[in-house]
Amino acid sequence: MTTLQGALVRLRPAARADIPELVQIRQTPQVYQHWRGGGDMIAAVEEDFDEPDVTAYVIELEGRVVGWIQCQAEEEPDYRHANMDIYVDPAVHGRGVGTDAVRTLARHLFVDHGHHRLIIDPAVGNTAAIRSYSKVGFRPVGVMRRYERGPDGTWHDGLLMDLLAEELVE
Repeated sequence: MTTLQGALVRLRPAARADIPELVQIRQTPQVYQHWRGGGDMIAAVEEDFDEPDVTAYVIELEGRVVGWIQCQAEEEPDYRHANMDIYVDPAVHGRGVGTDAVRTLARHLFVDHGHHRLIIDPAVGNTAAIRSYSKVGFRPVGVMRRYERGPDGTWHDGLLMDLLAEELVE
């Protein structure tokens, strides 16, 4: 796994030494709303490192960890694609950090791994994330009803978005 350089951010392989910074970010209300983690956030972040077939990066801005981005590939030849997930420290929201991180990983997956299609699935109500992904070229495919349970215990809809290699907005 290699370090990836974007216009604003650097994506480097996530290391267990990053856990304290990632825990702080995951505990912010804005991130917790979508990523949660239960009563033991340290254990929740540690579990992220143990997910099979997931490639994980920390997002660095000006030398500081400001988020996490991961991808996972479906390698079945007839369905080959990759998916992404991301969270960014609310302290740097509105600066293009998430957009640059998603664009950088998307470019890597298309160019270096030969994927032709990527998917991402924000909560329907996460308008900032949807706007960010749209800037990279992701398009809505459809609503996945009652897709994930929210921190309030109720089910919430997710928006399936995809991006074809030729649609990447640089």
